[in-house]
Amino acid sequence: MVTDHDTVRARTGAWLRSPSNQVDLLQTAKAAVAAMAAWGLAEMVLGLEQAFLAPWVALLTVHATVYRTFWRGTQTVLAVGTGILVSLVVVQAFGTTVLSFGLALVVALVLARAPVYRDEGVTIATTTLFVTTVGYDASTDQTIELLPDRLLATAIGVLVALVVNVSVWPPLNDRSAQQQIDAVDRRLGALLGDIATQLRSPSEAQQEQDWVERTREISADVDHAWSLVRTARESGSWNPRRRRHPGKELESYPQVLVRLEEGVSSTRSIARLVRESDRDAQTWDEAFRDRYTDLLAEAGRRVAQPEPELAALRDDLRDLADDLSTEDLSGKLWPLYGALIANLQMIVDVVDDVATARPVRT
Repeated sequence: MVTDHDTVRARTGAWLRSPSNQVDLLQTAKAAVAAMAAWGLAEMVLGLEQAFLAPWVALLTVHATVYRTFWRGTQTVLAVGTGILVSLVVVQAFGTTVLSFGLALVVALVLARAPVYRDEGVTIATTTLFVTTVGYDASTDQTIELLPDRLLATAIGVLVALVVNVSVWPPLNDRSAQQQIDAVDRRLGALLGDIATQLRSPSEAQQEQDWVERTREISADVDHAWSLVRTARESGSWNPRRRRHPGKELESYPQVLVRLEEGVSSTRSIARLVRESDRDAQTWDEAFRDRYTDLLAEAGRRVAQPEPELAALRDDLRDLADDLSTEDLSGKLWPLYGALIANLQMIVDVVDDVATARPVRT
């Protein structure tokens, strides 16, 4: 008997086996290591006055890819340096007061909108906040004297983060992208199979609106897959592991995702056509229903497990269209059947392209 403990353990194991979660855990550990190393170097080795800047900047700099760590690290240095200078100038001019603190923040937030800082703009304001509130003794003029220490602490944080992220298993993210694409395949295939199953049932048992909602959820999965593919392609830049794991199949993923987007659109169209035919109380020809649902179920199976051999499925679809052309169908049914067949043909084409553009799931 399966217990709750077994279920939790199985889910935990599945979560830990996810490449995306493994990368997240690794990056979390690396960020902590980078922060500890930066603080130890700044505080215990160099004895900097404001060593807290080093671990804080290290945390800001460890990103999901080596490329992003370098460029965001460069932006972080610019942002932190600007924040330190803003704090220095305002405190030097007006002293450490509530009003000068507010003025420094306003100036920092205005500068944060400059394109040069991009995603690290808010770091100017947070640096100004930290340095102004904990960085000065109101009784002494130490603004100029502390500037080299602050800039050095900032540089230490960035350099330590770069070294840690490059030297400790820099992530490639290829497996995360592939896993997400495979998940889209399976979900889309399962939906097509469910539609086929329900089409064999009485119309009142069909859940066309649920089908449409599921296509929207799959579309969100495709968007997430696009994000992972972009990250995976970026993660190969300046990554020493790329030489041993070139990830050639990654180049085909954008083509696969474009085709899957078209497959989702065609599936949503089928769901809406079925819904509208029910609203219009159109009675489907039983011969068409049986043959079409069989082909739809088979297409769903092929989407879930992409297979390049689709000649038989294409022939069956062509035969269905040819047979219908010889039958005396009502004018209302021709547009419906034609649209259903056209959408299923598109899905078959999608399966073909997905199966031939990259290796079949292992």
